[in-house]
Amino acid sequence: MTMIHAWKVLYVSTLISSFCFHGVCQNELDDYADDENFNKNRPKLNSNNPAAVQFFSNLAFNQFSNISSVFKDDINKQFGFCITDVDADWNEAFNFSKNTNFLANCAKTTKGDMMQRLCTAAEIKFYFNSFYQSGGEAKMASFLKPNKNCNLSSWVSGCEPGWACSVGQNKKVDLKNSKDMPVRVETCVPCCEGFFCPRGITCMIPCPLGAYCPLSTLNKTTGICDPYRYQLPPGKPDHRCGGADIWADITSSSEVFCSAGSYCPSTVQKLPCTSGHFCRAGSTAQTKCFHLATCTPMSANQNITAYGLLLFAGLGFLLVIIYNCSDQVLATREKKKEQSREKAVQSVRDTAQAREKWNFAKDIAKKHAIGLQTQLSRTFSKMNSKKQPDLTRGVSQAKPGTDAALAPLPQQPKKKEKGNLTKMLHEIENNPESHDGFNIEIGDKQTKKNPPRGKQLHTQSQMFRYAYGQIEKEKALQEQNKNLTFSGVISMANDIDIEIRKRFTIEVAFKDLTITLKGKNKHLMRSVTGKLSPGRVSAVMGPSGAGKTTFLSALTGKAPGCTMTGTVLINGKDEPIQAYKKIIGFVPQDDIVHGNLTVEENLWFSARCRLAADLPKPEKVLVVERVIESLGLQPVRDSLVGTVEKRGISGGQRKRVNVGLEMVMEPSLLILDEPTSGLDSSSSQLLLKALRREALEGVNICMVVHQPSYTLFRMFDDLILLAKGGLTVYHGPVKKVEEYFAGLGITVPDRANPPDYFIDILEGIIKLNTSTGLTTKQLPVRWMLHNGYPVPMDMLSTIEGMSASSGENSTHGESAHGPASEGQSFAGDLWSDVKCSVETKKDNLQHNIFKSVDLSQRETPGVFGQYRYYLGRLVKQRLRESRTQVVDYLILLLAGICLGTLAKVSDETFGAMGYTYTVIGVSLLCKIAALRTFSLDKLHYWRERSSGMSSLAYFLAKDTIDHFNTIIKPLVYLSMFYFFNNPRSSVTDNYFVLVCLVYCVTGLAYVLAILFEPGPAQLWSVLLPVVLTLIATHNDNSKVVDTIADMCYTKWALEAFVVSNAKRYSGVWLITRCGSLLQNGYALKNFVRCLIYLVLTGILCRVFAFFCMVTFLKK
Repeated sequence: MTMIHAWKVLYVSTLISSFCFHGVCQNELDDYADDENFNKNRPKLNSNNPAAVQFFSNLAFNQFSNISSVFKDDINKQFGFCITDVDADWNEAFNFSKNTNFLANCAKTTKGDMMQRLCTAAEIKFYFNSFYQSGGEAKMASFLKPNKNCNLSSWVSGCEPGWACSVGQNKKVDLKNSKDMPVRVETCVPCCEGFFCPRGITCMIPCPLGAYCPLSTLNKTTGICDPYRYQLPPGKPDHRCGGADIWADITSSSEVFCSAGSYCPSTVQKLPCTSGHFCRAGSTAQTKCFHLATCTPMSANQNITAYGLLLFAGLGFLLVIIYNCSDQVLATREKKKEQSREKAVQSVRDTAQAREKWNFAKDIAKKHAIGLQTQLSRTFSKMNSKKQPDLTRGVSQAKPGTDAALAPLPQQPKKKEKGNLTKMLHEIENNPESHDGFNIEIGDKQTKKNPPRGKQLHTQSQMFRYAYGQIEKEKALQEQNKNLTFSGVISMANDIDIEIRKRFTIEVAFKDLTITLKGKNKHLMRSVTGKLSPGRVSAVMGPSGAGKTTFLSALTGKAPGCTMTGTVLINGKDEPIQAYKKIIGFVPQDDIVHGNLTVEENLWFSARCRLAADLPKPEKVLVVERVIESLGLQPVRDSLVGTVEKRGISGGQRKRVNVGLEMVMEPSLLILDEPTSGLDSSSSQLLLKALRREALEGVNICMVVHQPSYTLFRMFDDLILLAKGGLTVYHGPVKKVEEYFAGLGITVPDRANPPDYFIDILEGIIKLNTSTGLTTKQLPVRWMLHNGYPVPMDMLSTIEGMSASSGENSTHGESAHGPASEGQSFAGDLWSDVKCSVETKKDNLQHNIFKSVDLSQRETPGVFGQYRYYLGRLVKQRLRESRTQVVDYLILLLAGICLGTLAKVSDETFGAMGYTYTVIGVSLLCKIAALRTFSLDKLHYWRERSSGMSSLAYFLAKDTIDHFNTIIKPLVYLSMFYFFNNPRSSVTDNYFVLVCLVYCVTGLAYVLAILFEPGPAQLWSVLLPVVLTLIATHNDNSKVVDTIADMCYTKWALEAFVVSNAKRYSGVWLITRCGSLLQNGYALKNFVRCLIYLVLTGILCRVFAFFCMVTFLKK
């Protein structure tokens, strides 16, 4: 069927050509023939009159030169898929104006009856209908049906291939007649040069430009008329070889095409290509080669591999430099930033020293002025000398005549008070005498007698240092923030009019809090009552399985798949905790920190995105610097955090950075999940000191701690001790925990760490003394009774009648159904698990889709602002990942070389094979590379999303950065593939197709990266291009497969590639082009449509990926 469709195109194309050649000219000549004046003036057409022959040929050509408009509508309607511009294609195929000699020669050969030998529409339709019914076989002569002129009873020599006959002298022929075939059996002669005469009909059709149709000669060895494929008829010794016998696609009639390495200015002339030029098959002129291309005589194509090698060498050298020097460039940049910071610090130090000297000089001058005034008063005024003791009353006694005995002026001006920012720093300083930061050293010895207080000196200098550490970063913004100058920072640091920013306080009170797992009705927490107060640091402790993490999740409003009962009040109001997520910090147990950013960059990004948008930037700088200083991260502030592959800061420092990400946003409620795990004693104490400083500002801090040292334990304000099953054993001040347990008869032994001892009791490692009459299971009940909380009935039985042995061996997390659930079948357990999983996913969807009202009273930067911050962060990350990008580009270069070399352009398929490999290779490589965009940052996104940061800004920034690869990667691949493959299509067309293809597959990679884990996502990325390409290039006549193929992006990309190449084939290639496009279901007009489909697919994939990202989050 495929060949049948192809021959339909052959028929129509030939029909068009024959009509264009003589459809109207015959009528015009007949009209002229009826004109007596024309007959008088027309030269006699004979072989001895060249002027008459030339006149006739020019006249014939002039008549049909503009005749394509007659068939334009029909061609556009039926064959618009392969002919978009009828006039242009006709001119490229049948515009013989440059050389009409073959018409003159034919007129001479036929002795004036050339027009009587041309095929009518009826003959052409008969020929191609017979050819179509034969199934498209190459040997069509055997399948040609008999007709009026050629049948079993009448077979003239004109019926043979390469021969034609005339209707007779002075007989009119209606060439537009498509119904009646004229009788054409007279004066049969070989077909003219430049025409082809099919077997079984007795007329001739002109060959198109790009064809070579000379008269054939007999090859006596093979008996074939060269260069064609037909033989002389047996039994006819007078019959000789004629002209061409067929024009079809290049597979069936390659002998008609002007051969590669030669060019044919006309259909009867073939010239070899000269040196420095190349001639493709079907060329009408030779094409000059590029400067560095290699073109020997009779070259079929120019060898432009040299350009590819030069590009490969240049790009490879550039990529190697980037690969080896990228780290050094970034290190040099960081070093310059550090030097800039040190210069700023030195400038602040010099200014502060000058100020201190000036203040000291003013104080000395004031003292001398006071002394002089006192002496003058004693000498000249008794009244003043009598009032002198009253002014000095209340001052400590001193020897007369000393400076201490001198009275100050009655209204001595007070020292200027520190600014509010300084006061803020004073409040959070735990050790006012500490000099960990740099201190201003004043060189004047007299100044050291009365130095400023250590607290003032340290804080003031640190504040200057904090502000000036970022001056270099702010230079680009000085036009927008003109106050951020040297004097402006001094004014800012000492401005007494700046109000102290008060944090919004959050008090969390919970009563009878119970969490039950849906589907299984298993208690994870039960009857927990208490309160978390602002300004206090609470520790949550307990054995494994006590529900500590569940308790933290309940506090943050994240308990998917669970039913939570009881009451949780925020500042005494029944409000959802999610309404305050902008001012709630949650530090996960895992250190989710960007390893390819420095410590300062991680903290600074969190501060910019999560602090109030209206907060001045200098104050944000002070917040970040305060956190860096309090966490002891000053020595590693410019060091990369590091990843698994590349080591950075130590584990303890990484843990502190993890905590600092939440501290820089100045939270009102800070929840930490095991922040001290993996830290040594000193690091833990440093971290807890920083948290206590936060608590001094009214922050409510709650943290899970495992096995704290006694020193660390005493630093907490409150303790929440949980037993297995999420039952409260103690909730109160740390100072009273030992007193409470001592009242129950549980005394901590000497040299034992109290928290470890209590946890061992709850774990069952230490058995309670039988003299106390207590069991482990009774401890939660005792706590409820001690505080007057309601006790569930099933828990009262532990006090009334349960034995100690049963209490030790039972678990508190039992099912709410009791023992009846133990006999449940496997199917019942499976159904319960399925119900639990469904409920969990349902709660996740509701939690992620529906947003609560914001009550945090903090306006963080909007989507556009966070988009800018995300974009800046991603630029730094990609620069530090430049080696990975370089490897991707090198692989694309090699892929372009290999595919361009192995998959040469085939004129029969217009390079479809090479383009198929291109679609698969580019899709695979770009898709796998795009997986890294979201696969590696899932944990970071989940953390940032839960803190209230914009998911849209995150997604758009990621996609924007990937646009760089979308633009550059096609250039990298095409720079090799095009020069090694050398297709006829332009570089621009190929580039646009590749850009749209990369954009499309990048969107698909986003979906795979978000929905799957990295392993399955990579597997899908490899399988999809291969499977979809096989579907797009299938040859089965299945409507289902065709429908699926029409929705595959691989078909759109392949069609765009093939169409961009096919439209460069014209003239003799017209039938080949139409047949190939029809066979594959392509159309020239679909080029732009395919690109639009690719772009739309990329957009839809991105929309779906974003929906999945914000919907299907990790629990």
